Amino acid sequence: MTVVVDPGEPPYDAPPFLELRGPLDTRRLEAALDRIAARRPDGPAWQHRLRPHGPGLHTLRFTTGAPGEFPAGLLADLLTDPPPAGRSVRAVAPSPLQHELLTDADAHPGTGRHVEQLSWVWHGPLDPERFTAAWQSLIDRESVLRSAFADGPEPRIVVHDRVRAEVVRLSHSAEDWAAVVEYDRRRGLDPRRPGPLRVTVLGGGPVASVTAPPTRVLLTYHHALLDDWSARLLLREFYRAYLADGTLPGGERRPDMGDYAQWLARQDIGPARAFWTDATPPPAVTHSLLPVAAAPATAPASAAVPGRTGTGRTRLRLTAAQTARLGAWAAGWGSTESGALQAAWALLLYRAAGTADAEPVRFSVTVSGRGILFEGAERLPGALRNPLPMSVVVDPRASVPELLALLRDRALDMAAYEWVSAGQIRTWTEDRADAPGAAGSLVAFEGGPGGPDGLTRELAAQGIRVDPPETLGARTAFPLTLVARHDGDGRLVVTVSYDRTRLAGIGTVLTHAAFLLAELPRVAGESTTIAEVLELLADADIDADADTDTDTEAEAAPTTPVDDPADADDAPALITLRPARNPGAGTVCLVPSHGTPRFCYDLLARSYRGPEALVLLGSPPDDDRAGYDALRPLIDAGGYLVLGGFSGCGAAAYGITRLIAANGGRPPLIVLTAAATPADDLARLLESAAERAG
Repeated sequence: MTVVVDPGEPPYDAPPFLELRGPLDTRRLEAALDRIAARRPDGPAWQHRLRPHGPGLHTLRFTTGAPGEFPAGLLADLLTDPPPAGRSVRAVAPSPLQHELLTDADAHPGTGRHVEQLSWVWHGPLDPERFTAAWQSLIDRESVLRSAFADGPEPRIVVHDRVRAEVVRLSHSAEDWAAVVEYDRRRGLDPRRPGPLRVTVLGGGPVASVTAPPTRVLLTYHHALLDDWSARLLLREFYRAYLADGTLPGGERRPDMGDYAQWLARQDIGPARAFWTDATPPPAVTHSLLPVAAAPATAPASAAVPGRTGTGRTRLRLTAAQTARLGAWAAGWGSTESGALQAAWALLLYRAAGTADAEPVRFSVTVSGRGILFEGAERLPGALRNPLPMSVVVDPRASVPELLALLRDRALDMAAYEWVSAGQIRTWTEDRADAPGAAGSLVAFEGGPGGPDGLTRELAAQGIRVDPPETLGARTAFPLTLVARHDGDGRLVVTVSYDRTRLAGIGTVLTHAAFLLAELPRVAGESTTIAEVLELLADADIDADADTDTDTEAEAAPTTPVDDPADADDAPALITLRPARNPGAGTVCLVPSHGTPRFCYDLLARSYRGPEALVLLGSPPDDDRAGYDALRPLIDAGGYLVLGGFSGCGAAAYGITRLIAANGGRPPLIVLTAAATPADDLARLLESAAERAG
């Protein structure tokens, strides 16, 4: 469905009329009008007249005897929004963890909170039809992939009977991979729309070319419905489906999240409450400051950093030899690499306290949520991965192996209660456990089901080789998140996401962390005390005043971090996608919507054949006035103007046209279409509208 909003003739005080192009479901039209009426219970009683003008073309006009302005842009958004998935077949109560993740995401709209990406490289031929069919088969089998949150007095998860796989295919000429990942992150994922998984493919074809760049694949999912373990589990099942010509044998997976919800409801929270009440020390004796190297050790972690905004990302990487040495050293003390990372972080938190006495430190760690007494949990895709508070007393007189043992024992004690959420713990401990968004850090070590194993050999028999998948780091509710994993060469990589408004000197902190991970196996023996390690760290040749973020690999030099583009505040008001081809030609201005990545507009500009200039508003306008002000140079120039875009920008575009009319200008036509409309089709519609306007 495409909607063209025509403001009519001067003085533009009559309701606009809408051209509806494409198959029209009159029930959807009536439902959209009912939604508008429900939002404006005190508004005028608008009457409409729908006229057909041939196959796939209708006009819609409005009349009323009462004053008021019909929200034509909102109606265009509702009509071009994809229809809902198949009927809902059952409802599932969300877990406390899911409820908290959804609440936090809702409290920070447009920031991409809890949206994760998993990326890998596909070498060899890729059959597009079989690829899409395999994902569709997986969705048909996995109820969680047909699930969405439903609004209501109490949130619930609704499972639909049919959801179409969202597979976006791009050619290598469309964008480079980094840009695709960035735009996909900005697009986000709405957990209230059925299908919490999106697949993007860059390149690929049924015949592999030795000269073509490798095919890259990106999975995007929301942590309120799927965790990282789930994504890797589903990827393994996708390979099975692809090898089976796109059809996964068997029926729906059981157990599923509905079974887990029933199991969760039967758990006795008494022992969990008692454990966490004892395990969480009072705030008066708990040090939970983040290590801010550029500030005094006693500075609060939440202090603002002038001139810095958004979310930054950086990483440290050990060499293969350093990684092997760290793993062997930790195992020698009955611990793991994850325990060693937690110990290094605990030491840095303690160091930031600026004390010489024994002091509790606190941070959060992720648990898989699958160490529970629920049969089949390790094969269950869903939202089980859980951040839980970790508190340990760091005594400078104690040995490093003793600290490792404390962390190990605490992790073992916590394992019985992996199903408990951080919000429940905060309630039981009367908020002694910090709210994630207030202060604190999260340490995660990626894990998951085993790799494809035999599937790798079967793929190889078809000329296909796939690299190990890599998570790219979701924004969490924590100001600082460390995620550790092993890369394809077995090296330990720690990716850090942090709030740039609150954390200075993060590069130096990570250099300290890399130093500890590399040097602890060399220097920390059975009797080596924590005080000795901290003294060694103080004597190391590390610039304590540096504020440059690092990507550390062995002796690699510091590099500048990459900030998340979703946080950029300096985007230009107007971006020229293509200049006018003829003098005096008008302008087509694309109004961005929050769910549409930038490369869609770039593809549209390449497809447009008219003489007009194509420009893009630098960001979705916060209000009508902001959009109008951005377009003032075009309006004042006096040329004709057309507004266009994808579903979701209609209300903003219509508000701009009303302001243009109110200020004596000629309001432009608006062309709005569904997000899935091919670029060539929208380009032709915009060309037709520009011819009418000119």
